[in-house]
Amino acid sequence: MLVIVGRIGRAHGIKGEVGLDVRTDEPDRRFADGAKLVTTEKSPRTLTVDASRWHSGRLLVKFAGVPDRTAAELLRNLELQAEIDEDERPEDPEEYYDRELIGLKVRTTDGVEAGEVIDVVHLPSQDLLEIRRPAGNAVLVPLVEELVPEIDLATQYVVVADRPGLLDPEGAEVVPTESAQGAGD
Repeated sequence: MLVIVGRIGRAHGIKGEVGLDVRTDEPDRRFADGAKLVTTEKSPRTLTVDASRWHSGRLLVKFAGVPDRTAAELLRNLELQAEIDEDERPEDPEEYYDRELIGLKVRTTDGVEAGEVIDVVHLPSQDLLEIRRPAGNAVLVPLVEELVPEIDLATQYVVVADRPGLLDPEGAEVVPTESAQGAGD
């Protein structure tokens, strides 16, 4: 199974290195020397990692057959995928692959059926579960332990600690702000 692990950024230096926008929790494993990655273009190609290193908090990668900055710039914005076995699990037991979460049933802490996970959205600050509600609408729930206290892959469900407005946006509590209270005075 192919899984997106990064996007190639701008060239770094003149020897063919590129910066990567990493999209994996295991970059040292996915971008190890000799790793083979597949691009997501219409005509996919395989790139082999020649070398990788961290520089100022950014992962720099040199691919085989990319001798200089000009060749490296031609790779910019390509998404990279790694081949991952169906049975493979992340090293940390508290982490999950997106494919493991998509399709799980969602229940509230009270045991009420609340929908199904249809996607995992990755933002810079946190990940979100996109949940299709029984009514057909979709909501986004931050994937944090406080709101998602339990994920059970064996029984194929996720528990969500519902809060006003979380699973039912119409049920959100509206609290007036100080500026709104003073506006009509």
